[in-house]
Amino acid sequence: MTTRAATAAAVFTVLALAGCHSTTSSSGPEGTAHAAPAQATTTSTTAASSGQLPVGPGPQAHYTVQGQASPGSCHYRHEGGQPLPDVKCTPGAISPAVTQSNLASTICKTGYTATIRPSSYVTGREKLANAASYGYTGPMGDAEYDHQVSLELGGDPNDPRNLWVEPPSPGHKPGSGPNNDKDKVENRLHTAVCAHTVTLARAQSAIATDWTTALAALGLT
Repeated sequence: MTTRAATAAAVFTVLALAGCHSTTSSSGPEGTAHAAPAQATTTSTTAASSGQLPVGPGPQAHYTVQGQASPGSCHYRHEGGQPLPDVKCTPGAISPAVTQSNLASTICKTGYTATIRPSSYVTGREKLANAASYGYTGPMGDAEYDHQVSLELGGDPNDPRNLWVEPPSPGHKPGSGPNNDKDKVENRLHTAVCAHTVTLARAQSAIATDWTTALAALGLT
């Protein structure tokens, strides 16, 4: 192979590995966000398809605004009219700080999630960028910037793979603020995990797969 041909082949390989998934980033007084590397999307997709959830960085003392997928690159799914996230953009991600052995001192401890939740300064900016990623054009006040695997189930607090702009459930009254049926499922699963009737891993997997069928999948209906 000639030197010119080898160089061209190397450039093509780099471009192929980079992929077409671009991200937007934001900056502000709390720090500059860095777009997630292209490889992260591939890893997330592979993990989701294999049934293994990605593991995020976990709780941080100082959260920064995270880069989001490029506008229009994520697509909602629906089950029985209920909104579901794009599995490639939002497969869900879990926190390494929450394990089956430390439930009593983490998610089953009253007030725990408040200690790890990112500030509205951070999530507010991420929400706007993520709405563009999903092409959401409804009232922002009616949409919830939701953890796919909720904090009360050990979801990662600020991994972009675990957050999405969730449109209102069917029958929602416009202008009444976020009120999604997924919240009730999260509460039921949290109760089951803390009662040790369902393992943490099974609850996390069920809600990440499809929150509308999670309770039935675990025999909790």
